[in-house]
Amino acid sequence: MGCAPSIHVSQSGVIYCRDSDESNSPHQTTTISQGTAATLHGLFIKTDAAETIPSVITYQNRHSRNNSYRDRKENSGGHVRIEAETQTSHTSVKVSATEECVGPMRLTQEPIQVLLVFAKEDSQSDAFWWACDRAGFRCNIARTPESAVECFLDKHHEIIVIDGRHSRYFEPEAVCRLIRATKPSENTVILAVVSQKPADQDEPSVLPLLCAGFSRRFVENSSVSACYNELIQIEHGEVRCQFKLRACNSVFTALEHCQEAVEITSEDHIIQYVNPAFERMMGYHKGELIGKELTELPKSDKNRADLLDTINTCIKKGKEWQGIYYARKKSGDSIQQHVKITPVIGQGGKIRHFVAIKRPHIDNNNQVHKFNKEERCSGEHSQSECHSLRHRDRRKDSIDARSLSSRGSDAPSLQNRRYSSVARIHSMTIEAPITKVINIINAAQESSPVTVAEALDRVLEILRTTELYSPQLASKEDDPHTNDLVGGLMSDGLRRLSGNEYVFCKNMSQSQLAIPVTLNDVPPSIAEMLNDEECWEFNILELEAATHKRPLTYLGLKIFTSFGVCEFLNCSEATLRSWLQLMEASYHASNSYHNSTHAADVLHATAYFLRKERVKSSLDQLDEVAALIAATVHDVDHPGRTNSFLCNAGSELAILYNDTAVLESHHAALAFQLTVRDSKSNIFKNTDRSAFRTLRQAIIDMVLATEMTRHFEHVSKFVNSINKPMAAIEETSTSSVNSDCDANIRNSPENRLLIKRMLIKCADVANPCRPLELCIEWAGRISEEYFAQTDEEKRQGLPVVMPVFDRNTCSVPKSQISFIDYFITDMFDAWDAFASLPGLMEHLSENYKYWKGLDEMKCKSLRPPPPS
Repeated sequence: MGCAPSIHVSQSGVIYCRDSDESNSPHQTTTISQGTAATLHGLFIKTDAAETIPSVITYQNRHSRNNSYRDRKENSGGHVRIEAETQTSHTSVKVSATEECVGPMRLTQEPIQVLLVFAKEDSQSDAFWWACDRAGFRCNIARTPESAVECFLDKHHEIIVIDGRHSRYFEPEAVCRLIRATKPSENTVILAVVSQKPADQDEPSVLPLLCAGFSRRFVENSSVSACYNELIQIEHGEVRCQFKLRACNSVFTALEHCQEAVEITSEDHIIQYVNPAFERMMGYHKGELIGKELTELPKSDKNRADLLDTINTCIKKGKEWQGIYYARKKSGDSIQQHVKITPVIGQGGKIRHFVAIKRPHIDNNNQVHKFNKEERCSGEHSQSECHSLRHRDRRKDSIDARSLSSRGSDAPSLQNRRYSSVARIHSMTIEAPITKVINIINAAQESSPVTVAEALDRVLEILRTTELYSPQLASKEDDPHTNDLVGGLMSDGLRRLSGNEYVFCKNMSQSQLAIPVTLNDVPPSIAEMLNDEECWEFNILELEAATHKRPLTYLGLKIFTSFGVCEFLNCSEATLRSWLQLMEASYHASNSYHNSTHAADVLHATAYFLRKERVKSSLDQLDEVAALIAATVHDVDHPGRTNSFLCNAGSELAILYNDTAVLESHHAALAFQLTVRDSKSNIFKNTDRSAFRTLRQAIIDMVLATEMTRHFEHVSKFVNSINKPMAAIEETSTSSVNSDCDANIRNSPENRLLIKRMLIKCADVANPCRPLELCIEWAGRISEEYFAQTDEEKRQGLPVVMPVFDRNTCSVPKSQISFIDYFITDMFDAWDAFASLPGLMEHLSENYKYWKGLDEMKCKSLRPPPPS
């Protein structure tokens, strides 16, 4: 709330002014003499005579509304004396700037300004005055055409209201034309107030008003609400549109100063715009081009015959085309250009324009140098600067940063230095590998037949997707088991939130944990079992039974001790025991598959892989410790449901992790939360900060690698970065050179990361590679968990993610065959080629034959039916 002066002058000249809170002075008195001009609180008054109203040129400004005012007028010797009293307004509306968007451009619109052009004050002008006040618009009043134009040129109002009811003071059409003759008026809405006609008279035509420059008319109505509604409609309609159009001037300014040639055509290829850079490049003046069809312009005979057809086929599909094209200049010379043509979708979802960005092709060195010399290099440029400019287009897909600078700079030396710096930046090769591949294919398209170019188009479509490593399956009818299994494991569900919350319980309180035991206190029967933990055939299910479903603590103590984890972390054995028990208690024993026994099984497989010679020589101790910890916690607090289920159910975790790697993110986060919560179980409490950060990063990366949506990405990277290079070295190198090159490949930081990811992924799904009895038991457990999920999805009315896992109809052998075919075989082939695991591959082959045999028998259960 602010203070607003209230001004009143007698009948001889100046009228009321309700002004803004621009002054802190409680009282002000201003004397305005005849024939002078003055400013009072933003009130500009110019008087030629004080005797008659028409001779007074005045406009008055206001922001807010007053509750009261007082006036005093003194006439003395042809002078007008005005006393203004400032008061606090309690009803004024403060309107802050609003934001609008034009495409990606964000704009800020200040409060609307309105100019009222009324020769005299009446109920209609007052109604618009108070309507502006209610809407929070800034308002000015002008009494004559001259003062109206003067005020408008000063304020640039968005809305002008001209009184067209009386012509004895001024002609409204003439006032409108005066304002329209000014440059700022092109984005202004001008409203004509017309008299109300009797009901028996015909409605007059609005064409004379439109021809005079009015935007719309308003039939006189002294209701403040009617005026307010009119102004609000104008604001939300024409004013906002004009505001956005006005902002487009900045875009055209950028185009005018851009150093790349820009051509805009209609959907029928009629030229609508070319910028100065285009004129300079091609030698035409825009007047010679705009309105012409592209087919009317002469073509170069250096392009292959079907190139134009290829371009048109591409862009008419709404796809961007870019490549090399020869254009003919006005002089008749051909210029080789790098061209990018982008379709612009408009009203009705149809292509309305094509935007072509052109620049001289880098391979045409003489032409590029000539063009750059004409446009950039003055006689004062150094040779190195000009050389740098010739390489400005090395990164074809990047914007020419020099287009941001002005062509008319007054500081040439500064500009030259800037060009040189930008040129060096553009010469850097910092594209991603996929960008380089796409550029190579684009280049190959330019000289290829149409059929090959179209095939390469399809290749580019595939490369530009984000699912490069996710195979596309055949129709669901061909293999429903594989489709459902892959859909359930590799997607985040249908994302259809039903409002049903799936919140699972956590059983983590320390009071429920068993008393820690030392490794020496382990019962003899369990200790005897643990003696075989280094063998792949180690039976984790027997350990589960012997430890009363607490195999993770016992196996963890044995494995962590053998790898020297306590020594590496500088923690006591008691702390390690407490941590293992805390992690085990955080698994759900009620889950048939994702429980602490599964965690212990993965820990066992991880330790087994870490002991393989090639793996051991590739990783350091920090990597080993990270892998063991990641295996232990990789499924902590698993609810026994898939990511897809949680996303469809709108669970708290799915919301927290934005439906992305929900469970894996939760496992990693919770593991660290639980670890650092209590010093008694914090195995990291004595680890220095740097080592902890490295260790934490490695653990998180490995846990996240167990998410199946990136399964094929991880496997493909491992094969291409490690398997294939090592195989090539083995084929071509001698034994000594072979060993050195092999170690270089394995020990690079990037490849060590891939090895750790592959290691935990294989450990996580190694069940099909276990001895047959273990394989069968794990298959039954995972199937039961999927059955339970399907049952719950049906109960809650959620989408059924894997319909084939219906306990009444599912074929377990088929599901296992699909899982092995789709996920296991290729991954373990790659891992075996690296780590040498013949025993595992033999188990995998035997187990696959077992499931195949059951399937051929049409048996849907885990085991064949007993002989009759």
